[in-house]
This record gives sequence, structure tokens and C-alpha cells, in this order.
Amino acid sequence: MKILEDSLVFLPHGSVLNASTLPLTFLDIYWFGFPPMQRLFFYDFPYPTPYFMQTVVPNLKSSLSLALQHFFPFAGNLVLPPPPQLPYIHFKDSNSVCFIAKESTEDFGHLIGDHGRRVEEFQVLLPKLQPANTSTNGNGMKKLEKSLMAIQVTVFPNAGIALGVTFNHVVADGRAFIHFMKSWAFLNRSQGDSSFLNNFPPPDFNRDLIKDPQGLLASTFVKDKWGTEELGTLPTNKLRVTFVIKRSQVELLKNWVTRKLMEENKSEKLRISTFVVTCAYMWVCLNKLQENETKHPSPSGDSHMVFSADCRHHLKLPATYFGNCIQPRFATAKKAELVKEKGVIVAAKAIGRQVKELEEVGALREAEKWLSKQKEILKPGIHFISIAASPKFGVYEIDFGWGRPRKTEVAHIGSFGSISMAESREEEGGVEFGLALSQEELHSFNDVFHRGLQQLQ
Repeated sequence: MKILEDSLVFLPHGSVLNASTLPLTFLDIYWFGFPPMQRLFFYDFPYPTPYFMQTVVPNLKSSLSLALQHFFPFAGNLVLPPPPQLPYIHFKDSNSVCFIAKESTEDFGHLIGDHGRRVEEFQVLLPKLQPANTSTNGNGMKKLEKSLMAIQVTVFPNAGIALGVTFNHVVADGRAFIHFMKSWAFLNRSQGDSSFLNNFPPPDFNRDLIKDPQGLLASTFVKDKWGTEELGTLPTNKLRVTFVIKRSQVELLKNWVTRKLMEENKSEKLRISTFVVTCAYMWVCLNKLQENETKHPSPSGDSHMVFSADCRHHLKLPATYFGNCIQPRFATAKKAELVKEKGVIVAAKAIGRQVKELEEVGALREAEKWLSKQKEILKPGIHFISIAASPKFGVYEIDFGWGRPRKTEVAHIGSFGSISMAESREEEGGVEFGLALSQEELHSFNDVFHRGLQQLQ
């Protein structure tokens, strides 16, 4: 790797007339202590490095500045004052985002494949957030300030570009981040076209839209999350691999699950969606992998599937609400049941009930229990899988003017028991999952995954 440029991209002058703050809601505070979010977008780019530096880098920086004018919290700082004061986001006109340009001689074609690629191969394509700063006010009280976003663009001469983004989950959820990325991409390919707002409505920062009748922000979430260390680190002995479930296979899964549920002749009605059946299938495969690896013929205990549900619709918020507006959902099933013949049915029921409960009871129910549930599944020996991202994000629509991405990756998976999910690039209705597995696990999982799908034929 060769560093070509290490700079800062500032907000356009006059974007923020006065230094200001953006309060956090309890939905933001929930993400304290989680590792930074990391996204990679790979694009074809059959041009040499000088052309990249003369055209791509200046345009990216210019369009990024314009995008940050609307999504200014990403350029701000997360401020942690001493308790009992509440944390907040601070921003001013002089704020900036770290922007690094690099050149790589690695094989671009290798990195955009679905096969196993070393975790370290992705990490060198991602920027690190700037170190936290400690400042002291006039009363001698110290406060901590953390940057919220950093960007790295890497050119593979005459082959491609990798755009890597690291950001703090406290500032935004996946939907808000993708709104930013699509807006930035539009500004870049249209060279700052003023019709930007017609294509991508601006973000809504109104924190009053998030109601906190139980006082969870001050009473529970801040108290429990204050000083939380980051959860998990990326394993260095893993391979990143992508598994695709084609549209035809999704339909086979839906039909099989529906038929089996009808055979049970129970009155319970569940939504058998693409999300439910594909996540159920992956949950079963990962439990079978664990069974194979431990060589335990009769696994005991529970397994948990954790996923995030977007609450904007349920809370009647605008789709452009900026911040975190997702809640964790916890599906639980017996390991011994998941690895049996009808394991996918068991998994689909557990996930489907969580989806149904959200739709029928509403969002934020029992929010006061989220942290205790999170702590419970993080205990040593507890088996859980966490789903990152969503096929509804439309990540393969993010076009900076170089065409659709050849591949996108949620690079932080592998820490905190997570796997990623996205729409298939190749066909509408298909789904791709990103996993981090050891070489031995990959061989075993590959066999379990493909054999299970073949049995549906």
C-alpha cells in the first residue's frame, strides 16, 4: 500500500453559522461500546493512478464536502462530558472528515470474489477514526471528544477502486448512512447538480420525534453504557466469504416452510418473507456448523438470533430521519431443535414471531429490557448470531459515476458474532450473506449450506 494523499475534507464555508449541538436519544445511546461500522464498496476503474489522482480524488472531495453540508453530524464530534451531563454531538463550521487516498498492487479480482479472503486484506482498505481528544472547560471538568467518520479511497491501477468508510454507530444507523452514501454518490456523478434535493430529500434531525416516556436515556441507557469498552475485536485468523441464496432458492424455501406449517395445522399465522426464511436457513446452517465443529451429537441449550428492526414506519417518522431508529429483536430456539430435519421451520417460527410482534404490538415495547437481554447473550458460552445490514438498503444502487459496485462488504463482521446481509447484485429477489470463518469452518459450512439447498429441489 502506498499513501497518495492524507487530507481533511471540510464543510463548505457557512454551512453551520454557529457552533451547535445535536442531542442523542436512547436509541443512539444503545450503540455505545459497539465497534465502529465499516463498509467497503468496490468499483471497476480501468485507468492508471495519475488519472485517478487528477480526476477521481478532487471530485470525490468536492462532492463529499457538499454532501456533508446536509449530513453535517458525520463531520462533527461525539462529546462525552462528565456525568451526570448527557453526551451529545457537537458541530461547527470548521469541522472536517479525514480523507485518505492510497494505491494498492493487490489483485482486485481476488478481493471482489465470493471465495475466502483474509480479514486483513479488507482492513488495509479501511480508515481508522481519529484518536479521541480530551479537553478541559473553565471549571476544570474534562470531557472526551470522538470523531465520527473517516474515508479512504484506494486505487488498483488499471483495475478498480475500493471506497472504505468507517463511522461510529452512535451517530447513525444503516439506513441513515446509506441515505448519505446515495446522496454523496449522486453529487459526485452529477458534479454537484443542484437538483440533488429533488432526488434525495435532506435528512431530518428532529430529535423530538423520538419519545422517551420512561426516561430511558438518563435513567437506564446512559447509566449502563457510560464508560463501556468496545465489544469484541476482529479475529485475524478468519476468512471473509460470501454465500448467495438465489431467487429461485428463496422461493423454494418459502414454499417448503409454508407447506410444513400447513401440515402442522395450527392457527398461528406468520409472515413468510424473504428475510424470515433466509435468516432462518443461515441460523440453522451456523448451528449445524457448530455441531460439526464440536462433534457433539446432541447440542444442549439455546441459540439466539439478533436482528435490528427499522422503526421509522412504526413510529410514523419520516423515512429521512437521521440518527438511530432501530430496535434489537431477539429470537431464541433450542439448539437441538435447530439441527433437526425441521430446524428451518423452528427458526422461521422464532424469527417470524418477532416480526409479527413488532407489527402488532408496536415499536419500542419493553425497551427497558434491551440492555439486560444484550448482556445475557454476551455471556461466555452463549451461542448467538447477529444480523448486520439489510437487503432493503439497496447498496448496489450506489453509483459514483463508475457504474454499480462490483461488490460491497460489511467489513466489521466477525466481531460480536455478526454476519451481514444484502440484496444480490446479480438478480432481484436474491440475497447474499457475508461471513467470517476459519479455513476449517469454511469447508464444513460450504458442505452444510449447499447440501441443505439441494435437498429443497
